[in-house]
Amino acid sequence: MREKKQDIIKELIEKISKQKIILFVDFSFLKAREISTLRQKLKENSNELKVAKKTLIEIAFKQKNISLGLNDMKNQIGLIFGFKDEISPIKIAYDFLNKNQNLKILGCLLENRFFKENEIRELAKISSIDELKLRFLNTISCPFFIFINTLKFTLKGLILILSNIKR
Repeated sequence: MREKKQDIIKELIEKISKQKIILFVDFSFLKAREISTLRQKLKENSNELKVAKKTLIEIAFKQKNISLGLNDMKNQIGLIFGFKDEISPIKIAYDFLNKNQNLKILGCLLENRFFKENEIRELAKISSIDELKLRFLNTISCPFFIFINTLKFTLKGLILILSNIKR
């Protein structure tokens, strides 16, 4: 049993080292099917939900020199690790929360700072990195398309004029 706990702590430390954000959630009122659905949505976006005992989570964070005070958090705690970006796990959790009120978001650890639930709500409103990239590309490319279309219609108009003169 002790070896299994050491393996869990080692795995948590590894995930803490790789993460860009850690979201703390209370999943104690979710059904197994709902947890599975949440895990799948997270996995599709390079995120992961990890469940462990509070004491093991606390030990893993202490070994990374991070103090959180998880004992103040009630019920069972799940950790959502965001490996790709900081915003997608928050958006997925809030989308899931809108459909299922049994999930509770307790806080998140971002750049070694703990944010409470009300602060995270503001982060959920931020567009994802991919959405921001698309907006940026559209902003840059739009004037070029307008210019090309203007030239195309100007050339068509010139050709029509020349063809009418030729007749």
